[in-house]
Amino acid sequence: MSGIDVTFEGPLFDGRAARAMDDYCDDARDSIAEYAEEHALNLMGMAFRHPTGYYESRVKTELVAADTARTHDSDVVYGPWLEGVGTRNRPRPGFPGYFHWRRTKDAVKARGPQIAQQVLQRHLPGMR
Repeated sequence: MSGIDVTFEGPLFDGRAARAMDDYCDDARDSIAEYAEEHALNLMGMAFRHPTGYYESRVKTELVAADTARTHDSDVVYGPWLEGVGTRNRPRPGFPGYFHWRRTKDAVKARGPQIAQQVLQRHLPGMR
């Protein structure tokens, strides 16, 4: 009886593709989070009438799970008021808020896939 020897080699079989995919996911997450932070800070810089710098200095991005990054204002007490969702925004007319976080969320939803696609191009060689 004769046998057939089959040899598997290449990135898919030696783990290079899996490592490249993990690196891609981390890089895409970080790039999108960086875009979110920059976008929010740019909106604040353009909109805030009397900036002190404190609120902007509290904006940060942190890893909350292996696949999730969160950009936030470190729970600054007047953050909801600046956004326009605080309890002091509603009962009386006057200051509606800047809506910087909602606008940033919409921008990330719109631009996130494009950012991820650009990051993918850098990681494709490692997957081949």
